[in-house]
Amino acid sequence: MTSQEPKDTAALIVNGQGEYLLHLRDNIPGICDPGTWSFLGGNRDSDDETPEDAIVRELKEEAGLAVPDLRRYAVVSLRGPDGRPGEATVFLGHWDGDVRELALTEGVMLHWFPAAVIPRLVMAPWARNLIDQYEGR
Repeated sequence: MTSQEPKDTAALIVNGQGEYLLHLRDNIPGICDPGTWSFLGGNRDSDDETPEDAIVRELKEEAGLAVPDLRRYAVVSLRGPDGRPGEATVFLGHWDGDVRELALTEGVMLHWFPAAVIPRLVMAPWARNLIDQYEGR
């Protein structure tokens, strides 16, 4: 049943060089993980919207990005902007485009990062853990 799905979605996007597409989030109150590098994504608009529909919509709204091979990868626990625990459905996809060509409408910037740089970034633990899991660490 759709209403029992996590409200949040995120996309773990990897390119052909094994780099991760990360989004520097605004450092403002009222959003999840402000001021951190994270994945693109967002909330489902309603209980009737599937996580698949939500992540496709969020990628398009936030960055004008279409990732045709998105597939469910994991469900993670996280904290909402109010500190309450929640969950997100994370999708895995591959894209080899130039981030400078994307029309970012939320957050500060997008950037490709190699796996070796990830430990040096300020990230939410759930996002870092997913990359570590994907890397087999």
